[in-house]
Amino acid sequence: MQNYSDYKMSFETPIIEAMAKINANSQGIVFLCDKEEKTIASLTDGDIRRHILAGKSLDTPAIEAANKNFRFITTDDEYKHAHKICADESLTMLPRLDESGYIVSIYFKNETNVSIKQQISIPVVIMAGGKGTRLYPYTKVLPKPLVPIGEDTITEHIMKRFAEYGCDEFTMIVNHKKNLIKAYFTEEEQKYNIEFVDELVFLGTGGGLKLIEKQMKSTFFMTNCDVLIFADYSEILTMHKKYDNIITMICAAKTITVPYGTLELNSDGKISSLVEKPALSFLTNTGIYVIEPRFLEYIKLDEFTHITDSIQACINAGERVGVYPISDEQWSDMGQLEEMEKMQRLLGI
Repeated sequence: MQNYSDYKMSFETPIIEAMAKINANSQGIVFLCDKEEKTIASLTDGDIRRHILAGKSLDTPAIEAANKNFRFITTDDEYKHAHKICADESLTMLPRLDESGYIVSIYFKNETNVSIKQQISIPVVIMAGGKGTRLYPYTKVLPKPLVPIGEDTITEHIMKRFAEYGCDEFTMIVNHKKNLIKAYFTEEEQKYNIEFVDELVFLGTGGGLKLIEKQMKSTFFMTNCDVLIFADYSEILTMHKKYDNIITMICAAKTITVPYGTLELNSDGKISSLVEKPALSFLTNTGIYVIEPRFLEYIKLDEFTHITDSIQACINAGERVGVYPISDEQWSDMGQLEEMEKMQRLLGI
């Protein structure tokens, strides 16, 4: 019997760990087992996303977000028709269980197929005006958007990812070493339409965005010039539209383990509990957003502003601000030197 350990985990496993396993097997699903290794539920990345959007913790057991009425087969005849079952019921994989509930095989519908990405073709704004101080000494020579990852610059990798979804119109907001950035993309043979907007003084990620208010008439993506995500951009846009968000933040689920034992005190100063090396889970901003043009009304003209300040202004005004959660493994931030190796691995370099 084949080992399906990449697709199985205990029902007690924290959701944050389930996200990592789902990302690792690249099939978008795992099956949850009880203490006797019998399969009792399925858990997809969609199940986890709905769990997070409901405001629930990443530390809760995976079973709390799982589908206990998952689809499976048990007979040879069903397995012969597994492809038709998957097609009819929009399934990507189908487990076969024996009479005791153990997985004996898994049918993968798209095992040899290439996934076709849905074309969304919306504008993309790249914030490329910063000094890149976190990447010294590289950025003493090159501006951050031109730092190479393999044979291409980080900015070209970003554009390639968006182009896979039909996005080929880019606006690049530039400031630090802007002439070098413009020269590079002017001299290179480009597949994309790139418009440059000069930021004459440093305005921050919010203030810089205000410069394009008049030209942005429809929904657009905004990304910092040093981050990549490996998620479905069309699905992100669909969710943004579904909830009618003024802005959707793409956020990564992270877990940090405190390297010390911690304690809690009660009201009279006595120790009430001890926890050895607790793990803290949270969502963190990746620096990529889906934005409606009216969001720009919340940014002051010619004033240094972080985009997060404008997002908070939207929240205070009662606007709908959404989040699209991804796993930490789907995000790479090249603004930190130690992340370069991770980005190269995700890109297969």
